[in-house]
Amino acid sequence: MTTRVLICDDSALARKQMARSLPAGWELELHFAEHGLDALQQLRTGGIDLLFLDLNMPELDGYGVLEAIRAEDLPVMTLVVSGDIQPQAQERVQALGAMAFVRKPVDATELSGLLRRYGLYQPAEAAPLVPSAAPLPDASLSLDDYLQELANVAMGQASDLLARLLKIFIRQPIPKVAPIARSELSMAISAAKNGECYSAVCQGFVGAGVSGEALLLFSDASMGEMARLLHYDGDAGAPDVEILMDMSSILFGAFLKGLGDQLDIRLGLGHPTVLGRHQRVDVLLEHHRRQSEQLLCIEIPYELEHHHIHCNLLVLLTEESVGRLEQRLCYMAE
Repeated sequence: MTTRVLICDDSALARKQMARSLPAGWELELHFAEHGLDALQQLRTGGIDLLFLDLNMPELDGYGVLEAIRAEDLPVMTLVVSGDIQPQAQERVQALGAMAFVRKPVDATELSGLLRRYGLYQPAEAAPLVPSAAPLPDASLSLDDYLQELANVAMGQASDLLARLLKIFIRQPIPKVAPIARSELSMAISAAKNGECYSAVCQGFVGAGVSGEALLLFSDASMGEMARLLHYDGDAGAPDVEILMDMSSILFGAFLKGLGDQLDIRLGLGHPTVLGRHQRVDVLLEHHRRQSEQLLCIEIPYELEHHHIHCNLLVLLTEESVGRLEQRLCYMAE
């Protein structure tokens, strides 16, 4: 019996990886959706048995899809597949009706076991399994496409660590990946608001021909509330430097480890440095303005749910790193 499967993910790379993780020899009819609205349109026409659903997507995210499936009583079984591995994310999707939660990157053996446990797949015993002939998404992806999905997974690991420490839920944005001149960096940061002051810390990293620096921009308006979440007993002079160092230690370390693990690269971290405190973004990044180097920038604006706390994580990869990254990522397209 053929199982009709829909893979919904805004990343073409993630759709391809998910398709390749499905058990070989499974008799299926494979469909794809690029965001939640696209998935719902296909579900409403009927004929889909199993939905693999990402959470962080434009147009309509995975939570919205699950809510619509429940409200409209759409007949489909749903497995959430996400890099957002926070405990509250897993609890929320199961409360909305998801059968199970699968973390990215997908482990094919674990996925096969999960499908067997739910009676969705039974391996053939008589004949050896052969690779599935199911069609895959277009593999003509740019380096930015690859890095966005890798950053999504690494971001989820960093958020999970921070969420467990603070016992909160962190809203997961879609990472932005784009080439940018170092001199234009301050103008491109989406989270920066005119007139608002920030404090910043940076930390260099290097490994296997890949190098750059991570920057954390933390809004001054968030400092007091962040101090309370971290249980600092501060007075009017909140321990800004300690907050910056704690946050950068958590986010830089977890994000870069997650990124490096996916690339099979061990990224070594330098010593963190406070760039400045209580200044506009253009002043904090003044040293970048005087350099003309082209960078590849990964930007992640973090927002803590039910708290007025905003910070921006930037990972800046050097020009020399781009060629090395393309070599490391080639195997993912094969």
